[in-house]
Amino acid sequence: MKRIIALIIVLIPGALAAVGIKLMRDMLFGILQSPFPNLLFQFLSGLIFFVGGLGFVAGFIFHRDRKRSKVQKRFKNTK
Repeated sequence: MKRIIALIIVLIPGALAAVGIKLMRDMLFGILQSPFPNLLFQFLSGLIFFVGGLGFVAGFIFHRDRKRSKVQKRFKNTK
C-alpha cells in the first residue's frame, strides 16, 4: 500500500511536468490553448509547471536516498 501511495505522489507532479512541456512546445509551434490569453503567458505557465513538477520529483528521490544513506557524504545530514 505504501508503494502505491508513493507512486501516486510521484506521478501527479510528473504529469504536471509533462503538461508543462506540452504547453511550452505548443507555444513554440504557435498553438494557443484555451485558458491562456496569449502565447507568452502559456509558455511561462508551462515553464512553472515543468520546473515545479521536476523539482518535486527530484526532491522526493533525494529525500528517499538520503534516508537510506545512498548519497555522497556532502549531502548527508549532520545531526
